[in-house]
Amino acid sequence: MELGEEEYHVEVVRDAAAGKLQAFVLDGELENFVRIAAPSLELTATVSGHEEKLTLLPIPNNATGEKVGDTSLFEAQADWLKTTPAFDAVLKEITVRAKTYTNVAFSFPKGSDEGGKK
Repeated sequence: MELGEEEYHVEVVRDAAAGKLQAFVLDGELENFVRIAAPSLELTATVSGHEEKLTLLPIPNNATGEKVGDTSLFEAQADWLKTTPAFDAVLKEITVRAKTYTNVAFSFPKGSDEGGKK
């Protein structure tokens, strides 16, 4: 999903077998990971006509030195992710390098072009 006018992106990846959803924070060109300090990311998905809330938690990575409070990867687990290949969702809020984006809507797996409100 796009944040702002191609300022940053969040790449969302589903692991159906594990029932996991990962969100990677990337720069505007989708080339470099961007670490953020968020304690979590809140996402609301519409699945079969009802809302499912996900809290994506920061994932540390010893290989890159990323840690909770300074990471580009967030992850959540939910059983409905195992059987739901497509859904609409809204990322409640994300702050990347002092810019806050709210209510970023996207369709998984298609993505978004709207960018969210600053």
